[in-house]
Amino acid sequence: MKYSITLMALLVLPVQLAAEPLTFDAALERAKSDAPSLKGRAAGVQAAQSAAIAADRLPDPTLDLGIRDFPVTGPDAGSFNRDNFTMTTIGVSQQFINPAKRHARAARAGADIGIAEAEVEVEARNVMLETALAWIDLYYSEKRLEQLKLLDESLADLQATVTARLTSGSARPSQAFEPEQMRAQVGDRRSALMAEIAKARARLARFTGDPDVSVAGNPPEFAINRAQLLANVGDLPSLKALDAQTAAMDAETRLARADKQPDWKVTASYGRREPRFGDLVSVGVSIDLPLFGGKRQNPKIEARAREAERARFDRMAGEREVVAALESDLAEHAMHHARLENARDNLVPLARRRAKLDFDSFGAGTLDLGTALLATLSVAEAEVDLLDREAEVARDAVRINMIYAGEQP
Repeated sequence: MKYSITLMALLVLPVQLAAEPLTFDAALERAKSDAPSLKGRAAGVQAAQSAAIAADRLPDPTLDLGIRDFPVTGPDAGSFNRDNFTMTTIGVSQQFINPAKRHARAARAGADIGIAEAEVEVEARNVMLETALAWIDLYYSEKRLEQLKLLDESLADLQATVTARLTSGSARPSQAFEPEQMRAQVGDRRSALMAEIAKARARLARFTGDPDVSVAGNPPEFAINRAQLLANVGDLPSLKALDAQTAAMDAETRLARADKQPDWKVTASYGRREPRFGDLVSVGVSIDLPLFGGKRQNPKIEARAREAERARFDRMAGEREVVAALESDLAEHAMHHARLENARDNLVPLARRRAKLDFDSFGAGTLDLGTALLATLSVAEAEVDLLDREAEVARDAVRINMIYAGEQP
């Protein structure tokens, strides 16, 4: 029942129109309600649920109409009246599938529902992850662009200083072009960042349905608890999907075993003859005889059992793969976090202090302009690198929590 309400909401909720910049949480909610792939998976669950209704039902009865014992040779050939054997018949037949097979079919249909529901969870996790990463990338790309704008403004101030020094004769004429050269280099960086922004916006629009999407607010801070993540590994959608596949293979094995139990069919018919002869009624039962199981049913049972065994080993391998990937991602996240702290505590402060000293020396006339500009560029690069490292840590936290957490953050 809980799936029915959620799936109906996914299918009928209208696409929201773009109105304002999206916060991180709002982007996730928009993607959850708008992503076409999620609606498609939801339709798949409804299809499996509908198919399950008929899975263990008996086949429809059969209506039989016919003419029996009509003479085609001899003195009564072609006559309905002179022959006392010819009759028109009407009858019905009903096949009865053995209960074990019907129960196995119902179990297989239930497993199909489980597979479809697991696909919804897997796709929802993928959509949320890709949306979150696109939001993070767009946010930090715009922050980097702002940093370059600040650098451009500082170069404009520096241009005024160089012009004054040229007027006073304390600078070489060629130094007038150095701020412009630096601006050209900043322009290249700006072009690259604009491309990154466009790509991140396109990825975000893919899931939110907003062709001109923009971000607002700050990225969330996800706590990472290694012990809890490892404890919740069994609840991951990817492993639930493997569990559903195992259940499906077990149902197939039960269905193969059920073939060793006979099905049967009941028939009844009414035969009408020429009026001077009596009418006839026939009733019969036919029963399957699975007498040669060694060459027919048993090989199928063995094959299905091996497939179920393979599904269990796939489940074990999948869990080990997830645990190994989690440990690898945690190690990489720790490395990225250490790099971020080093940039924040050491690299950026050192670049700022060096740039200040170089510009003080430039103002005092003891350092050339080119060296002072390189110091300014080093500060800008350190600031942008700091944002790069912040983005790496944020991406790691989002990925780890959305891939490995038992519940969606």
